[in-house]
Amino acid sequence: MVLENMDVPTIRNGYSYDAASESYICYVCGAAFAEGEAYPTKDGRFLLARKAVEAHMTEVHGDRLDTLLDSGSKYVCLTDNQKQLLRQIAAGRTDGEIARTARVTASTVRHQRFQFREKAKQAKMYLAVYELAMQKGRDEFMNIHSDTGMVDERFVITREEQEKIVKGAFASLEPLRLRQFPAREKKKVAVLAVIAELFEKGKIYTEKEVNEILQIVYEDFATLRRYLIVYKHLDRKRDGSEYWVR
Repeated sequence: MVLENMDVPTIRNGYSYDAASESYICYVCGAAFAEGEAYPTKDGRFLLARKAVEAHMTEVHGDRLDTLLDSGSKYVCLTDNQKQLLRQIAAGRTDGEIARTARVTASTVRHQRFQFREKAKQAKMYLAVYELAMQKGRDEFMNIHSDTGMVDERFVITREEQEKIVKGAFASLEPLRLRQFPAREKKKVAVLAVIAELFEKGKIYTEKEVNEILQIVYEDFATLRRYLIVYKHLDRKRDGSEYWVR
């Protein structure tokens, strides 16, 4: 699931409750914590599901604020200085302490705090208005991931368009078989989004493993691999020794 398409509590906490399975699910790695079960922590304690998933988020995935600030999402519209200030605010430091560290005045820090609050109010009002509008309308566009960068006309694809492109591009969806890699960029976006789902988030792949997965989809697997990186579905080490889902 794309981070930005989750609700605010899930983005903030890193997990959500799934009523169907009666479990708390970590969206980062997919770990599930069923209600009524007890789970061990690193310090030897046993915690029930809600507390266990909270401990899991901290022990396995680190501080949530740091994770979101360092996520690389284009929707985190903050400068490096603003990110650092938020970290210091979260640490409970006073305006004077922050000012001395940043070599600015305390009034400058207070002004930035005020701006943060105003932006938060603006964001909440926009979200309320948007959600009310979507009760009668619908979000008809395909999901795009946060590392895409600048979103241009290539990514303005409705779900109906995506379905049509995918239906025409693939001879089979299970197993995935691509007829021809499309020349048009918009079609590439839709096709690559489907192919990217073959890779597990959090898993490290060798180049050989990536090739083995892709050559089942299409004979020119090198082209698929290259475009998965170009469109930032996959990332890799410079020497090509390791690949992973961004």
